[in-house]
Amino acid sequence: TPADPAAAAAITQARETRQSTDPAVQQQALLALDCSANDPLRGYDDPTRPLVACDQDGTAKYVLGPAFLEGTQIDSASAQQNQQGAGYVVSLTFKSEGAAIWGEYTSQNVGKNAAFVLDGEVVSAPTINSAIYGPTEISGQFSQAEAQDLAGVLRYGSLPLSFESSEAETVSATLGLASLEAGLIAGAVGLALVFVYCLVYYRVLGVLTILSLLLSGLVVYAVLVLLGRWIGFTLDLAGVAGFIVAIGITADSFVIFFERLKDEMREGRSFRSAVPRGWVRARRTILSADAVSFLASAVLYILAVGQVKGFAFTLGLSTVLDLIVVFLVTHPLVAMASNSRVFGSPAWSGLGPVAKIGAERRRATVAASASTASTASSRRA
Repeated sequence: TPADPAAAAAITQARETRQSTDPAVQQQALLALDCSANDPLRGYDDPTRPLVACDQDGTAKYVLGPAFLEGTQIDSASAQQNQQGAGYVVSLTFKSEGAAIWGEYTSQNVGKNAAFVLDGEVVSAPTINSAIYGPTEISGQFSQAEAQDLAGVLRYGSLPLSFESSEAETVSATLGLASLEAGLIAGAVGLALVFVYCLVYYRVLGVLTILSLLLSGLVVYAVLVLLGRWIGFTLDLAGVAGFIVAIGITADSFVIFFERLKDEMREGRSFRSAVPRGWVRARRTILSADAVSFLASAVLYILAVGQVKGFAFTLGLSTVLDLIVVFLVTHPLVAMASNSRVFGSPAWSGLGPVAKIGAERRRATVAASASTASTASSRRA
């Protein structure tokens, strides 16, 4: 019974008329029942007493006897195509106790209707054609959707279901906004530090890194806007954390590429010739690292619940976009810079110390080769 006194009084009054055992009162309740109005007995009827009720469509009224079988005795219900005519039927099977009760009832009420009731509403009222002691079919020229809906109601409608909460969290609007703002500020600070490091350590290559990161951020923002319009995706604090981690992953791809360039230049190659060879060596490592990151985020998204899914989604999305930016933007920009006289110079590229090491190694190699050639000539003489 509800705590509201007015609602409790309406339920009591409805029970006195619509659940009366007096046939005269039942007929008066049947005539007075308005199927379009809100039913105070919805979910509050007494199944041990008669009931004057409407069907779910509100088009028919019934005077029902007390419930003789609970829905928990239904073992299965499924929609099947009618093998004896057009349309679909609903096939029912009962548990052992329910099958015995159903068989006894149908044998005593052939030609009458049996009503299936959920929350005080009649969901189906088929006519009993014969005694049924086994599986039961409800026919009525149902469409496939209608049969599936009825089967679902009969199978799950009155069963005692419990739901386990995987995560419950209450965050005030002020606290949620403050947390999101703090996350965005932290991301901006981290991005600024990455920019400063790239400019100091890589110079022109650092500028290319900044351009690539900004482009990646714009692409991510555009994708999020589209996802918000298509599937209603919203960015939360966990998603912001995923993007902050993704900044490190993206910067790591640039560092791998640039360090491979330095390795090639230490071996004596020029900036221009080191780019294609360094890219071949770097892209394998970049692909492997991003593949591991994407697989980890995919597994986390599948197995996790709640806000962790947002973190995994944004991390995986950023990883994919990192590959696109590195392959289609960063590598071509570095190749263009290596072919430029201005940006390819050691002073601008930030590769001066490495270029000196490479030049010294080339000179040492040339000197060693010349010494070897001179020794060989002396021996021949």
